[in-house]
Amino acid sequence: MGSGESTTRKVSFGVDDEDRVRILRGVKLSEDVLQRMRGVANIPPERSSTTSSPQKDTGTSRPVNSGSRPQHRTQPGNQSSKPASYAKEEQKRYERQQTILKEELAKLVQREKEAAREEMTKAMSRERQHTRQEADKAKQLAQQLQKKDSQLKAMDAFYKEQLAQLEKRNLERYEQSKEEFHHAASKTEANVRTCWSTMDEEWELKGKGVILQRLLLRHKERHRLHSCFHLPVFICF
Repeated sequence: MGSGESTTRKVSFGVDDEDRVRILRGVKLSEDVLQRMRGVANIPPERSSTTSSPQKDTGTSRPVNSGSRPQHRTQPGNQSSKPASYAKEEQKRYERQQTILKEELAKLVQREKEAAREEMTKAMSRERQHTRQEADKAKQLAQQLQKKDSQLKAMDAFYKEQLAQLEKRNLERYEQSKEEFHHAASKTEANVRTCWSTMDEEWELKGKGVILQRLLLRHKERHRLHSCFHLPVFICF
């Protein structure tokens, strides 16, 4: 009782020989209900002033007073009224017990409904809280993904810019190296040409020097011969 799941319970009653409700199966009654039921059960029935003792004492009363016979004749009427009043009292007691049981069953059903309603409210509250938490987590995850995507885009743009700058620097260095190579090649070629022209001039001068030396040698030889023979010598160039 008081659990979150409300189920239908089967209730059965047991009665004794006097049609009194003694057993209640399927429902655990509270101590208050049991006390009230015991209080109803302990109410003594209304009895008439006459009892069955005179009927038992008929054997001793006959010798004492013969006038008691008319009283014994009237006892069957009193005995017949006794079961009727007793049956009415038992009927009233049974009705009171049934009323108490109905009240307690109604209270039990009401408590079960309230407990089920409370449990359902708690479950719905937990579910709403869980849904809010999941929504917050999803929102936070979406924000993290968006932030990560922005970071990746920024890094991609940065690396593209760096790559473009490297390509530009490499192209500039290539053009500069190419220009320097052509300039050096041209300078080297000019130096080679100058060197070859200088070498040609030197060879030319050297050739003329050799010729002059030979002419001088010839002049000296003729001068020597002239001095020997006293002959005039003319040097022709």
